[in-house]
Amino acid sequence: MRIISGDYKGKRLVAPKKLPVRPTTDMAKEGLFNILSNRYHLQNLKVLDLFAGTGNISFEFASRGTRDIIAVDAFPGCVQFISRTSKELDFSIRSVKSDVFKFLEKVPGTFDIIFADPPYDLQVSQFERIIQTVFQRKMLQPNGTLILEHAAQTQLNYLDHFSEFRKYGGSRFSFFMV
Repeated sequence: MRIISGDYKGKRLVAPKKLPVRPTTDMAKEGLFNILSNRYHLQNLKVLDLFAGTGNISFEFASRGTRDIIAVDAFPGCVQFISRTSKELDFSIRSVKSDVFKFLEKVPGTFDIIFADPPYDLQVSQFERIIQTVFQRKMLQPNGTLILEHAAQTQLNYLDHFSEFRKYGGSRFSFFMV
């Protein structure tokens, strides 16, 4: 895994092999951040990274100057890796060990971007639960975006607040807005 842009462009990060993760590919990550860079000043964002895994997306935001990032994952090894790497790179990422669904029910505040990269075999009803919780709890700032990464064959475009999707190889990003 590598950081593709920002202060740490090209920096390779080696996560422990035992982590149960599927990091976002560089091609997909580059496409996503091209979209976000054209819509937002990344330095000023408040970001919530759900199912953070290796922290791939959080590290990309931090390298590009985002200072307010929370990375949530249920697996202790993932949280430890994010915390350790964040400290080594002097990133201000707060890593939290929690079930994402429980975390969403209690997290205070709002975010500019909520990014979720759950396991690709997650049931559509669980994607719906994420979307419903985010919008019912009004967790997005005005002009905020919820981005769900999922398998290309998973269709979410019929759900409330859907805005658009982008496909990169076997991955798809679905965007949901207020």
